[in-house]
Amino acid sequence: MKHIFRILLALVFFAGLQCNWAQSQSELAKKEAKFYKIVDVPIPEDVLLEVGGLALNDKNQLGVSTRRGEVWLIDKPYGKKPIYKRYASGLHEPLGLNFKGNSFYLAQRGELTRLEDKDGDDKADVYKTIYSWPLSGNYHDYSYGPKFKKNGNMLVTLNLSWIGHGASLSKWRGWLLEITPEGEMIPIATGLRSPSGFELNAEEEVFYTENQGDWVGSGRMTHLEKGDFAGNPEGLVWTGEPSSPLKLKMEDIEKESGLSLYEYSKKVPEMKAPAIWFPHTILGISTSDILYDTTGGKFGPFEGQMFIGDQGHSKVMRVFMEKVNGVYQGAAFNFVEGFSSGILRMIWGSDASMFVGMTSRGWASTGKAQFGLQRLVWNGKTPFEIKTMKAKADGFELEFTKPVDKSIASKPETYQITSFNYQYHFKYGSPIVDQQKGLIKKVEVSEDGLTARLFIDGMRLGFIHQLKAANLKATSGEMLLHDTGYYTLNEVPGGQLKSPPTEKMATMKGVLQPKRTNEMPLTWVNGVEKKLVIGTIPGLKYDVSEVVVESNQKIELTFNNNDDMLHNLVITQIGKESVDKVGNMALELGLDGADLNYVPETDLVLSHTGIVAPGAQEKIYFQTPRKPGEYWIVCTFPGHAASMRAKLIVK
Repeated sequence: MKHIFRILLALVFFAGLQCNWAQSQSELAKKEAKFYKIVDVPIPEDVLLEVGGLALNDKNQLGVSTRRGEVWLIDKPYGKKPIYKRYASGLHEPLGLNFKGNSFYLAQRGELTRLEDKDGDDKADVYKTIYSWPLSGNYHDYSYGPKFKKNGNMLVTLNLSWIGHGASLSKWRGWLLEITPEGEMIPIATGLRSPSGFELNAEEEVFYTENQGDWVGSGRMTHLEKGDFAGNPEGLVWTGEPSSPLKLKMEDIEKESGLSLYEYSKKVPEMKAPAIWFPHTILGISTSDILYDTTGGKFGPFEGQMFIGDQGHSKVMRVFMEKVNGVYQGAAFNFVEGFSSGILRMIWGSDASMFVGMTSRGWASTGKAQFGLQRLVWNGKTPFEIKTMKAKADGFELEFTKPVDKSIASKPETYQITSFNYQYHFKYGSPIVDQQKGLIKKVEVSEDGLTARLFIDGMRLGFIHQLKAANLKATSGEMLLHDTGYYTLNEVPGGQLKSPPTEKMATMKGVLQPKRTNEMPLTWVNGVEKKLVIGTIPGLKYDVSEVVVESNQKIELTFNNNDDMLHNLVITQIGKESVDKVGNMALELGLDGADLNYVPETDLVLSHTGIVAPGAQEKIYFQTPRKPGEYWIVCTFPGHAASMRAKLIVK
């Protein structure tokens, strides 16, 4: 999954090591557990169940494909003593699984395969190649699926390779492909980078999730139709093939346009703007599977909505989607966190519980286990949530799962609205840009207290709108379980906004950071006394574990980011307690974090770089403290502080 994969590594934090953060997360998990319980599916000690795919067969047995190249068949997966049988082995990292007509189907790295048990002994006798595609040998050549269409055809997605950036090193990498049972292949869409999660709705429309990377500012979900281009131009290398449904070329896409993806899509007809953005580090860091709620109300009040897994944050998010003027868009919310490992796959059990399959080897996650299999079970109690968030030409309409306290819900100051965006460019990821606060002028609450109509000045097409209602209460006195939603606004009813931004709107500006000194101070008349060079190595680490300096010494420090993800370098006060606090404070910066280089304003910080892109470097100047002791160097990019540290020993 993704560069997904090493990048995940990067974009995650080990909750058990970040004390305050872990504590706040566990408190939320405890609240969520009052409605949805996470239940372990026991795994034998000798089974390395690094889940790549999940599927139930017609006997209600759970099939699990693994990154180790096996398929396990689990009988009685709902009980305390499930029975495991190895159904197949010798496969090449299958990251998907499906079942149809007495056979399992899966995408290996280089082919779509059918597995069949002919003699009924719960072991595959037939390994049948349906269609194969070339491999480059690159570690990043992951393949996902299949998903079945009603006509029996299958959909698979192919990950880009990684050579310092995503690249299509072998044919059809970065594409969505349709394959018939007879082995005919039809290319559908490209522009995909790490398409680990994709799903069809009841109308057989395809949605896929993407992870932050080159050309991808943040995690997102896109509606894919034949001939669509989703944003990463590397797959366009194959549009000269006779079967390609589009003729757009790589050279047609500017590396630095200065535009958002939504704005750029107005220039390039083939480009499809995302239906949903998942703000990076705020809502998730590595989106994975998509699961529609088809339980008919047996899993709570969210029938028809989508659940989205996040591998790095070990949690499930919820999406309400609507279609406005023929375009999909909607709102994303947190749902349940605290799973044991990184979520890759989710399916419904026959009892309307959600099976969640996990893996984190090489792709670190907040869940500390290397792999896991759990079920999410609803206990029948309804949480107080924003159930739906619908766009209007002059605001939003909120629907709640329980009646709201009208005396609170009718006050405009109960809500805060902020819009922001991401840049569309070749670089890895994007900072939050064009952040602007909106003005909630009026709120109308329905008689039954189940809806609130917000009238807003400052809505903007093509932007993500963060809506926060921290003080909202139900008539029962309950607070919202999750008080923040993120709506991706591509269209409004009628086609034209009635509440555009005005000059009075407050736009966020860059912040001067005096502890980031990139030029040698003029007072250093004798120059630098010591030069240091610190780099990075894979696994969220600096290339040094400790650095020794003299007290009151003038230092020139060069930070080389050799990694394939964003990092910074922050020097903190004496003591592990100081570095822990700074890491936790960085996590709490929210939307302002990018503008602040994820460095909080605190006396605990002595000096720091900005956020340094992969392959780039930054030089800073600082004077070491007079007091000897063990100071710390840490990366405060969200999720990195727990492991990316080095001691600065001042003698």
